[in-house]
Amino acid sequence: MASLQEIPKQQTSLPDPFSDITCGGWEISEEPRARLSLWAVSLQGKVWFREGICHHNPEGSSWEEVPLPGEVVQISCGPGDLVWAVLWEGQLIVREGIGRDCPKGTSWAVVDSPSPDVGAIHAAVGVNVVWALTKDNKVWFRRGVNSHNPCGSGWISMIGEMIMINVGLNDQVLAISCEDRAVCFRQGVTSSELSGKTWRVINVPRDGDRSHSSASASSLQSAGCYFCGEVQVQTVSSDVESDTDKASTDGANCLATSTSPESFVDAPSDQLSETPKPLIPKVTSDSFISELVSDRETGKISREVCGSAAPAVLEEGTVTEDREVRAPSGALAVSLSQSGAPLDPQWSNVDLEEAQGQQAQTGAALDSADTCSLSSVATYTLAMEDPYGADEHPLWAWVSGGGCSVDSHSQLNWFNSSMNASLLVQSVQSMSLSITPAQTAAWKRQIFEQLNERTKRELDNFRHYEQAIEQSVWMKKGTMQWWRDWKPHKWMDVHFALEQFSGPEGNKDGILFIYYNFYEEKKYLHAFINEVTILVPVLNDYKHTFAIYTPERTKQRWPIRVSAATELEMHDWLALLSVSCCDSRGIQGPPSKQAIWSITCKGDIFVSEPSPALEEMPYPTPCDQMFWRQVGGHLRMIECNSVGIVWGIGYDHTAWIYTGGYGGGFFQGLASSTDNIYTQVDVKSVYIYENHRWNPVTGYTNRGLPTDRYMWSDASGLHECTKTNTKPPSPQWTWVSDWAVDYSVSGGTDREGWQYAADFPASYHGYKTMKDFVRRRRWARKCKLATTGPWQEIPPIPLSDVSILPCAAQSSVDVVPLWAISNKGDVLCRLGVTALTPAGSSWLHVGTDQPFKSVSIGAASHVWAIARDGSAFYRGSVSSQDPAGDCWYHIPSPSKQKLKQVSVGRTSVYTVDENSNLWYRQGVTPSYPQGSAWEHISNNVRKVSIGPLDQVWIIADKVQGSRSLSCGTVCHRLGVQPKEPKGQSWDYGIGGGWDHVTVRGNSMEPPRLPSLTELSAQM
Repeated sequence: MASLQEIPKQQTSLPDPFSDITCGGWEISEEPRARLSLWAVSLQGKVWFREGICHHNPEGSSWEEVPLPGEVVQISCGPGDLVWAVLWEGQLIVREGIGRDCPKGTSWAVVDSPSPDVGAIHAAVGVNVVWALTKDNKVWFRRGVNSHNPCGSGWISMIGEMIMINVGLNDQVLAISCEDRAVCFRQGVTSSELSGKTWRVINVPRDGDRSHSSASASSLQSAGCYFCGEVQVQTVSSDVESDTDKASTDGANCLATSTSPESFVDAPSDQLSETPKPLIPKVTSDSFISELVSDRETGKISREVCGSAAPAVLEEGTVTEDREVRAPSGALAVSLSQSGAPLDPQWSNVDLEEAQGQQAQTGAALDSADTCSLSSVATYTLAMEDPYGADEHPLWAWVSGGGCSVDSHSQLNWFNSSMNASLLVQSVQSMSLSITPAQTAAWKRQIFEQLNERTKRELDNFRHYEQAIEQSVWMKKGTMQWWRDWKPHKWMDVHFALEQFSGPEGNKDGILFIYYNFYEEKKYLHAFINEVTILVPVLNDYKHTFAIYTPERTKQRWPIRVSAATELEMHDWLALLSVSCCDSRGIQGPPSKQAIWSITCKGDIFVSEPSPALEEMPYPTPCDQMFWRQVGGHLRMIECNSVGIVWGIGYDHTAWIYTGGYGGGFFQGLASSTDNIYTQVDVKSVYIYENHRWNPVTGYTNRGLPTDRYMWSDASGLHECTKTNTKPPSPQWTWVSDWAVDYSVSGGTDREGWQYAADFPASYHGYKTMKDFVRRRRWARKCKLATTGPWQEIPPIPLSDVSILPCAAQSSVDVVPLWAISNKGDVLCRLGVTALTPAGSSWLHVGTDQPFKSVSIGAASHVWAIARDGSAFYRGSVSSQDPAGDCWYHIPSPSKQKLKQVSVGRTSVYTVDENSNLWYRQGVTPSYPQGSAWEHISNNVRKVSIGPLDQVWIIADKVQGSRSLSCGTVCHRLGVQPKEPKGQSWDYGIGGGWDHVTVRGNSMEPPRLPSLTELSAQM
């Protein structure tokens, strides 16, 4: 670049000076090279677009004002078609409709601030990423941003506090930290992990910082885009050749601004004859414009860049990823010393008026080559008063990497102290010159003999002692956020560490530490690995969180909640902690045939290995001490038996069979089996409700009373859910359809999908009456999840319920009866199900006069089912010779109740009604299997599972915790005996957030206590 030129003024001058400017858009699909989009913000909050910028007309032709929904304070444009701006009120706006034929777009879309209470102040846009800062200096990453969805799908809170942030090429991120105003680089940014892993402080040598002068020559392998290096001068070539070279070279422009003036120091006398007077130039957001006018130069400079830095980490240090930085065609013309060594890698001040003079001076150092462009990195002064002293450094206020191309597969030495490395190399070389190979070999032999003698002398006297226990210790550390246990509850930055040790017999154990600061005092929280009962991922739009439970925290319903910076980091920790927990308990391989399976409300699958003491009387193993481990896959319900047959049903009603493997999902390596792992896809619908209230003037309208629910809400009406702000259940899900009216609502709808009622909430019906003053309509949208796990699909009939015969421990059943309900309500019987062929061979249809919704088969092939109208039925004459039975017997339901689920064990029959009441069927005998009456056992029950020994397990709601009521808790019925099948009380286990449990595979008989007669006989 020969010089910085003023853009010609239009005949009608702009109404206000500019406060921010950004350029990009050169990667818009099918765009020719050097077509740029230049956006500017005026002091009045208006946005202007520069028309006509191209390779041969870099200054453009005219300014055009862009209409806005509000006053803009900052704008950012990426290399593609992403343009984001920040409004004065703290909201963000996104430009939509940008393309080849319409580079300035068509409209704006408003995006809420990442934090509801704190507005945004800064946005930075890359190729497929958007970063933002809020007024409290918090850093946010926008998930799901791309050309097809420029608004993204949600905000993710990142660790660290910054005052300014910028995105360069390849979506690499630079920022200015809030605490010490250091220049930071986001490490770990790749195409698959766009949010990166950690912040690393870049050591930035400045003019006058002489401490770095001796280190520059020893860092030629560094990949810093703003450091000096070898300069190769190209001879004058034609315009065609020059343009070709420029087209094949990536821009590497990185600008930084300090808040105090700097002076030129250590410059060669033949290069700079006088110090230019400092000016305050206009600071822009990007620097790719420097490459636009580089077609006027005929000299080309290629550099290998170098630098030195001291290690400083904002987050936990990780293994440095390799990165490569390619120097730009518009690079700094660097003069060499007489010895040929490069100059100090210092950041230099560049003023607009000195550009022409400095260019003429530097040209002499490059023989007869033409002039070169300015440096790809420069510092600008923003304040002229209060200069710093000799030992003080200015504070950085602004940085730009708009042209800094960093390859994610090469190594950066911006963070390493090359000066220390140089001194170490020099000392080793000086020492090695005075030592011959023969002397080195003699010294090694002498030291080895001395060590052997010392070992014999110290150990021979203690050989008669028993050898002490030897342990090997291994530790992994990281940085996370922790949800504080005390009020006010908030996320705190903590250090997270796992210390694992093993004994001589191979037994392993460990301790989990969380280090935090409390009123400037360092404290820690710890949990023993062998006391951890479950690790539960909790994914949402904002945090990558998982919960850690121990027996005590299970009782309190208050787990340890920690959040990782990225989803990948969370999965790495979950897999590591899960393996450590299994090692400490001696659990390996796939689940046993007796295992208890459960599913969370998010579809995650967990399994627990029961002990014989789980049903022991009178002191069974407490339910909160059970250890649960996760199995890959995603299901809505699951059913098993003690033969090892396990079936599952997804949210999309697809049937799946367990293959005998373990792991899958985010479990890799030793945490997962190498075979029997398959791809699994699940689809579910997300529902929201549109609510209206009637008034005498306009009829039904979306204006409700002050006490009404939200006009767009969830089913409860307590949470506002609009089409815009409703997101998929977690980042693992993606939308696969648009919003549509759902007509399949319980109670029916009219032609437009409305349901009517007297008030909110009430019983809804599908027709309007004179007493109906409110109405609602349900909207549905489908989303899809893809994962892996030990599951294989069983086509083609979609199912809503399934039940397998609960076999006893010594059962000799060859063909296992299996019953199911299709999603249409048909009752089906599966033929050919055995331990070797758990998928069976074919379906046998069982006739009914109405659709059903639940079925269960118990011992002696007793089959019970629930119809969709809430009535109960018993299937008669089911046997191995007649697997489908002969007829249905209607069983009266409990008074004024509609049943929804049934489970049958050895002799017990339990049902759950639509009001969450648990009922026990009295009088069930082999001669009269229909029973005689219903007896109420408990309320607030969601689901029930009866085991082969008549064990009773449920999913309960409104379980009292230390701080609040918990919904979705696994509970075990205590005191269940043949003479007392209803049990006595409940033992509360893991929860909340659970949706399903099955104990139908646990046929382990509890240890039998000796009777008084046997004890007296022994005495």
